[in-house]
Amino acid sequence: MGKILKYSFFDLMRSRWSYVYFLFYLALGFVLLFLNNDVAKAVITLMNVIIVLVPLIGTIFGIMYFYNSREFTELLLAQPIRRSSIFLGQYLGVTGSLTLSLVMGLGIPFVLYGLLRSGAIWDFGLLLLTGAFLTAIFSALSFNIALKHENKIKGFGYAVLLWLFMAVIYDGIFLLSLIVFEEYPLDSFSLVATMINPIDLSRILILLKLDISALLGYTGAIFKAFFGTGLGFLLSFSMLCCWTGIPVWLLVRNAKKKDF
Repeated sequence: MGKILKYSFFDLMRSRWSYVYFLFYLALGFVLLFLNNDVAKAVITLMNVIIVLVPLIGTIFGIMYFYNSREFTELLLAQPIRRSSIFLGQYLGVTGSLTLSLVMGLGIPFVLYGLLRSGAIWDFGLLLLTGAFLTAIFSALSFNIALKHENKIKGFGYAVLLWLFMAVIYDGIFLLSLIVFEEYPLDSFSLVATMINPIDLSRILILLKLDISALLGYTGAIFKAFFGTGLGFLLSFSMLCCWTGIPVWLLVRNAKKKDF
């Protein structure tokens, strides 16, 4: 698995799309710091980009890499190599390369601007951590979709639709339900609905860490009362780990049943 991971990682790092991804975040970091002239404000602005863009890039890169490397995968399957080693190696290679591009692309401008001497270093660290989680989650989900669908167009469409549902449609349904059932106590419902969507969960964690949960009004007070505690943070971190672990387990399970 280590050799496959190494090959997938360096294969993607040599891809021009990885350079584009890295340069985009590099330019974004410098522009935000230039416009805000403050590390803490730049981190707040960057949150909106990370929460939406990172899952989309993880989804697209994952689905494209799986389909483009199908012939190589079939060649590996003909060798005495465990299927779990092949697909986990490829998945970790994709996730590792995307995460490195994210961390380096944003880390360089912020460190040059004085992040290490700023109090926003922990906020920035949490931002990168949630970005790494979202990359791992949506890359694994896209691999599972690609395993289920032979047709590239259909698989790509389902992957983008999944991202669209998680990032946009889910929030609309959630807000609509809060409006329709506003006369009922929805504290527990709000917490559960947030935790079963990794994008919403990441957004809430960052908002609370940046201490701007007041923007969410009454709902923000509920989230702060739960997620702001040590137990709430631990539980939310465990949910992100589950969101990462379950799709990876499904990836290995589906790969063993897949007839290539």
